[in-house]
Amino acid sequence: MSTLSSAPDSETAAGAADETVAGLTRVLARVVRALGDAGQPSVASQFAAQGWALLRDRYKPEAERLNGAMHYLSKQHPSSTQHPADGEHVSAHLGDHLEATPMTTNAPELDVRTEPPARRHELIFETYAALTPGAAFELVNDHDPKPLYYQLAAEHPDEFSWVYVEEGPEVWRVRIGRVAEGAAAGS
Repeated sequence: MSTLSSAPDSETAAGAADETVAGLTRVLARVVRALGDAGQPSVASQFAAQGWALLRDRYKPEAERLNGAMHYLSKQHPSSTQHPADGEHVSAHLGDHLEATPMTTNAPELDVRTEPPARRHELIFETYAALTPGAAFELVNDHDPKPLYYQLAAEHPDEFSWVYVEEGPEVWRVRIGRVAEGAAAGS
């Protein structure tokens, strides 16, 4: 008499888990878009970035879906200095990571405008990871990199600074720094 196991084999279980993650990601992407459309794009971006940070290493297609949602949301509040829904300054939404002055005056430049979109984030995160505390680089992009801000905030809370140097419409420049040890972001 053979015994049947009610537990699925590991390959089937992994496939089911992957399908579940993909389904939950689709739901989360729809929810954060709806939240943004309802006038809360900053909060929606924070949730999308937290999901993205959880997915980006193991579930790349799902992370890219949330990255797309963050780009959609960035168009809901396109100005980096003004939140269109309620007139509040974005610093109230972005928190203490915005600085009034750059960390350093001669930060190296990272121009990602000619890079394929999938490669841009990889280069930016590699550059940030290589920074020593107190150092910065200047990101040059062809669109507002606000989704990147939320991704950094999800992965490196209180560890980075973010200063808009130039704000479009063709070119955006942002000075991104690693906060010096013992210093609070924005101080």
